Amino acid sequence: MSTDRGKDIAEASDEHQQPTTPSRYESQKRRDWNTFCQYLKNQRPPVPLPECNCNHVLDFLRYLDQFGKTKVHLQGCTFYGQPEPPAPCTCPLKQAWGSLDALIGRLRAAYEENGGSSETNPFATAAIRVYLREVRDSQAKARGIPYKKKKKKSTSISKGKDESSSSMHIS
Repeated sequence: MSTDRGKDIAEASDEHQQPTTPSRYESQKRRDWNTFCQYLKNQRPPVPLPECNCNHVLDFLRYLDQFGKTKVHLQGCTFYGQPEPPAPCTCPLKQAWGSLDALIGRLRAAYEENGGSSETNPFATAAIRVYLREVRDSQAKARGIPYKKKKKKSTSISKGKDESSSSMHIS
């Protein structure tokens, strides 16, 4: 009996576990990667992935704003700085900072999983970190809620707790 046949039988008996079903994160990462690659192909002229740089990533993030659902008040708006405005206004909808931050994290991982090196990763550049910080700060001011960086848990807390689950913040 060949080892491949034995493997096929073992996999067939484990079908109820479905180990090949990607996690929600993996599905999002693949969808985001495909969207970004399609964005590059739709540029005039198309941008080959090896030629992609942080400027293409920044353009992609700005392009995504048109699909955002977060109201970001402009500085001249009477509701600028109000956490709960009493009436609607004409200020634009944009992508929320947290969504962009998570997206960049997924694309950064996908780039390297798809053959890119960490040294040339356009999603990991200082320009992207600066952009995300500016978006975070401007959205916080527009809502009147200053962004406060979460303090790191002290290491004197029992070592049984997983500290890696805290949110990552761009500094």
